[in-house]
Amino acid sequence: MPDTLTTNSPIIAAYRAATPGSAAASEKASRLFPSGVTHDTRYIEPYGLYITRAKGPRKWDVDGNCYVDYFGGHGALLLGHSHPKVVEAVKQQIERGTHFGASHETEILWAEWVKRLIPSAERVRFTSSGTEATMMALRLARAFTGKEKVIRFKHHFHGWHDHMTSGYASHFDGTPTVGVLPGVAGGVLLAEQNDAEGLARLLDEHKDVAAAILEPTGAHGARLPIDPQFLVALRELTRQHGVVLIFDEVVTGFRVSPGGAQAVYGIRPDLTTLAKILAGGLPGGAVTGRKDILDLLDFNITKKADREKIGHQGTFNANPLSASAGVAALEVVGTTDACDRANRYGETLRRNINEVFEEEHVPWAAYGTFSTLQIFTNPDGGAIVPTRFDPLAQPVEALVGKRHAGVVHKLRLAMMTGGVDFNGSPGGICSSTHGEAELADTLKALRTSIRMLRQEGEL
Repeated sequence: MPDTLTTNSPIIAAYRAATPGSAAASEKASRLFPSGVTHDTRYIEPYGLYITRAKGPRKWDVDGNCYVDYFGGHGALLLGHSHPKVVEAVKQQIERGTHFGASHETEILWAEWVKRLIPSAERVRFTSSGTEATMMALRLARAFTGKEKVIRFKHHFHGWHDHMTSGYASHFDGTPTVGVLPGVAGGVLLAEQNDAEGLARLLDEHKDVAAAILEPTGAHGARLPIDPQFLVALRELTRQHGVVLIFDEVVTGFRVSPGGAQAVYGIRPDLTTLAKILAGGLPGGAVTGRKDILDLLDFNITKKADREKIGHQGTFNANPLSASAGVAALEVVGTTDACDRANRYGETLRRNINEVFEEEHVPWAAYGTFSTLQIFTNPDGGAIVPTRFDPLAQPVEALVGKRHAGVVHKLRLAMMTGGVDFNGSPGGICSSTHGEAELADTLKALRTSIRMLRQEGEL
């Protein structure tokens, strides 16, 4: 991609020196893709990494550099890269066929694992992605209730489709983002998470609400963490008002526990959307939940009830490759302590990073839930003790709005130069394969990065 950085930063220079192959690949990509990338979160200046292979908690770029990976396939790889059981399942399936244009037994096994693990699963409908899953969940809710509006919570991510663009990263007044029809945006009501009183008022004011959807651990993968008591209130309020409650467990499903966040919090939503870990690192999503709601996809039941069936096609719905990978991955999730291992590593990582911040006199904090990591860069310069940091005590804007953009950017580049790939939050997602060696390498890179930032006057 074209280089817009004119700084003489030693951090940026070191990154360039270590990654000439990625620079060359990025130059080619800039002539093919908008901004040279195929996913918004992979955009970083002067260019992102180009990876050739990955195994367990690590990946290698075109220059041969090894990285501790905290992207985790955008959250799809609880079991780490190239888990042997998943790889073997896909190898066997690809020899049998990749698309039959027909039903197959593996999709049955896949759905059985979903029903076995997810408490709210009575029926399952597979899709090709998490975005498709949330689209279908909203359509089901509107058709089932006969109502039109949807409540979504500010900063929560539910895919890139038209209903879910306003109120995630911008347009918090509910106005449509570019390319979205005003009538579509007008059908979405924005609410604040952790505000039960505000939600109650919204439901009292609007009698035509079909559904409420949220990430059950909080916005941005828990960068804005949820108060579990709010989930209790949310479930009760939606039940009282006849509103379909949708847990978007695309990130949390099979990660925070084998049964997702709903199993941990003991709250049963009406519908659940799934993806990522669901398909073992391959493309795939699903809507699951109450039978009476998913019956709107059933030919015979809708005909007998004289109701219009919701149409749902999809070339790659329950694709055999994805189904094979999904069955293998969910079997591991359901029969081992993979979730617990990832959660324990996440807790250890956060604790150790905060100790580094205190030792290096950096007024930042690591926090998160389960196997996620978020780094609070303290944009307002408040007095905090990293090891005693409480994100729920911070204003929303400090956690998900304001950011030291330049500092975060250089931190990521410095960490990559040191062999660690954080995401843009900054932070990351841990796998069940991360261990002591990855922890040691992460902390070493972090100390070095902090000192490099300090030398550049960024701290």
